[in-house]
Amino acid sequence: MRFAFKEWAIVTDALGRGAQIIILRKGGIAEGRGGFQLEHPEFLFFPTLFHQQRESVLPAAQLRYDEIAPHLPGPDVLQVEYFARVVEWRQLDSLAAAESLRGQHIWRDEVIRERFEWGRNKNIFALALRVFRLPHAIKLPMLPSYGGCKSWIELEQDISAENAIPVLNDAQFEEKLSQLRKCLN
Repeated sequence: MRFAFKEWAIVTDALGRGAQIIILRKGGIAEGRGGFQLEHPEFLFFPTLFHQQRESVLPAAQLRYDEIAPHLPGPDVLQVEYFARVVEWRQLDSLAAAESLRGQHIWRDEVIRERFEWGRNKNIFALALRVFRLPHAIKLPMLPSYGGCKSWIELEQDISAENAIPVLNDAQFEEKLSQLRKCLN
């Protein structure tokens, strides 16, 4: 697998612990006029501190950030631990729909509102993911081509997802997916 999805390190941590199964994405500046597109149904996570703001997540997630921040790799290293499979995705065209997902993620309400309102199109994408832990963390050198405000990165090398283990068992995942669907219906 070569494609990675940039996401805040604290959100990647929440996904990797099974605390949430959703990503809400508007799209990076480098993604152009079309904004975010679901380009890859399976991808690795590229945890980043780029644009990360501790104050943008809920208080419990801020405490978790304080726990993990000292152990995050330096700016010259990319550490890959998880991959995801997109189970379903939707474009949310109302702020009410985005706000209905409160409790399904760690972002603060105002962050969701800002992302929804940003740019010409008033919407946000919701991706429901099945997340898997790789057998061991992989450390790669950070390359200049990985920089910038974009969602998708093509890694210089393939990373095998063989023997990866789901972070939630089937019943736990189905329960979270069911809760997510109820919020959106």
